[in-house]
Amino acid sequence: MTNYLDFEKPLAEIEGKAEELRALARTNEEMDVADEAAALDRKAADMMVELYKDLTPWRKCQVARHPERPHTRDYIAELFTEFTPLAGDRNFADDLAVAGGLARFQGQPVMVIGHEKGNDTKSRITHNFGMPRPEGYRKAVRLMEMADRFGLPVITLVDTAGAYPGKGAEERGQSEAIARATEACLQIGVPLISVIVGEGGSGGAVAFATANRVAMLEHSIYSVISPEGCASILWKDSEKMREAAEALRLTAQDLKKLGVADRIIEEPLGGAHRDTGATLKNVENAIAAMLKDLSKKDRKQLISDRRKKFLEVGAKGLAA
Repeated sequence: MTNYLDFEKPLAEIEGKAEELRALARTNEEMDVADEAAALDRKAADMMVELYKDLTPWRKCQVARHPERPHTRDYIAELFTEFTPLAGDRNFADDLAVAGGLARFQGQPVMVIGHEKGNDTKSRITHNFGMPRPEGYRKAVRLMEMADRFGLPVITLVDTAGAYPGKGAEERGQSEAIARATEACLQIGVPLISVIVGEGGSGGAVAFATANRVAMLEHSIYSVISPEGCASILWKDSEKMREAAEALRLTAQDLKKLGVADRIIEEPLGGAHRDTGATLKNVENAIAAMLKDLSKKDRKQLISDRRKKFLEVGAKGLAA
């Protein structure tokens, strides 16, 4: 059963009525509701096109956070083979908010690292809702350095509201760990590709996405702070999140114009969760194209181009 977002309620009513008709027909074979159900299906399809034709930034936030969107574990399971998970930061603990390990992408050895939010209450608690602690970022640094040592491209999958803000995380050096992960992104001499598959929040996302190529799914978001947090700070009212979402320019379309994102990956109509198979295929094709492009560059070029890319982001932003 699909979880409908607030703005999808009219669509939910129509699709619900169509399903009710079909349920009645299943209990009474003499009922002929095929035409009525088909008419409702057509109406729902038209409404879906209208709803998603020009989503506001706040509605994109809602789609990006949809609980049924594919998560890192889904991408790893479908796009990578011979995945061997690597655990721990060799210092404090293993952080289950960060998944990573050795794998093959279309036969090529790679290192894959991503945020994992979980998909039900139990797994979300286990994975801390995809919000890493310092040990998560230190694990990512360890894996990136290992990839650099063995000449393996690094692919990161970003989906986090941000780094965990708890007391224990701060005591163990959260900001330093994020800075070290960002530094590792800039220093490794192998291709680094980042795909923002849902929510890219604050430094918790930047620590994985300071990459040679940054791709964003069509309805994903990427910003320095959540709209609710921004609204609470600027207007002392978290209910002004719609205005904050507009001001933050956090959509893939805005960030492509600003030079933060290099590529927008198309999603199925209605969002990635409506057709997971198509979403995974689109992401696979995008990663393959970016890897092919970066394979032509040597170590010095990869490091130089990556640093140049991020030094120019501010200038592009001012021009836009």
